[in-house]
Amino acid sequence: MKMKPAKQVSNSTRSNLITIGAIIIVYIICQIMIANGSISNLMKGLLIPLCYYSIMAVSLNLTVGILGELSLGHAGFMCIGAFASAFFSKVTVDTIPNVFIRFTLAILIGALAAALLGSLIGTVVLRLRGDYLAIVTLAFNEIIKNVMNVLYIGVDSEGVHFSIKDAASLNLEEGGQTIVNGPRGITGTPKDATFGIAILLLILTFIIIINLVNSRSGRAIMAIRDNRIAAESMGIDITKFKILAFTISASLAGVAGVLYSHNISTLIATQKNFGYNMSIMILVFVVLGGIGNLRGSIIAAVVLTLLPEYLRFMQDYRMIIYAIVLIVMMIFNWNPKCIAWRKNHSIKGYLAMLFNKQKKEA
Repeated sequence: MKMKPAKQVSNSTRSNLITIGAIIIVYIICQIMIANGSISNLMKGLLIPLCYYSIMAVSLNLTVGILGELSLGHAGFMCIGAFASAFFSKVTVDTIPNVFIRFTLAILIGALAAALLGSLIGTVVLRLRGDYLAIVTLAFNEIIKNVMNVLYIGVDSEGVHFSIKDAASLNLEEGGQTIVNGPRGITGTPKDATFGIAILLLILTFIIIINLVNSRSGRAIMAIRDNRIAAESMGIDITKFKILAFTISASLAGVAGVLYSHNISTLIATQKNFGYNMSIMILVFVVLGGIGNLRGSIIAAVVLTLLPEYLRFMQDYRMIIYAIVLIVMMIFNWNPKCIAWRKNHSIKGYLAMLFNKQKKEA
């Protein structure tokens, strides 16, 4: 009985190391292809988006898969992280010329801003459950996006000025600069994000969530997911651990927002970028990759991000094929017969069958 838990921990650690190793191998292969010029411009432009979509999927899986709560406001936390970090980088681009220091501080600011908002929203909405929680988080997501579309922020020698009317209402001194320009967003953000940094942040996100899941707090969070009443009867603080998971998930979404904002020249809070469409797309990544399966979330995010781009040559038919692939993948991942077939036809399944056959012959 004592050997079984040790074996499970060993298998889990081995699986996590394989995932991290696979990410590093993919990074090395991509760098070799870039150096040889054998990678297309389309693929080169998708490398960083693949990373921040994967971070979004893995971080949302903490809320949906590990905590067991349905949230549709994840894009809002990404929006906050993107705007907070872009504002910081735009203001300090001259005062902090060192890119490494400036971008590191931008990552921390984006993560902290999203975490603060996540803890505030979580305190309010996590008393709800199921569909009610999904609707309220979706509403918060739309509020955040719309607030960023009417917000004007400028900087001059007197400090930072805010307005929700127009840029002229900021009353900036001569030489002052409008950073956030309402629906026009932020322009001229330094492109500090690189593929190497994005891969590093993806691995860091994966390690943070894995360590949380395997910690005492993680076991408490999963106990709440499995049986809320039993967990509360055992003395687990339900509100504390739910807010903890929600806040960490939001902060990692903010990190994804930092990568997003520092990968493009103009940051605008549109429905496509930070609206409910983005939140639902990230949720599709989580569900398709397997709820609670972090590796599956990364794979689903990569596949479903690449697929529409590589089907563009089919014009009007590409989204039909995309939908068909979604349905097929969902059936393959969740149908009981397909699950049984994968277990029997996997390498592990073949080895188990071979071992049993040899055992019977002996």
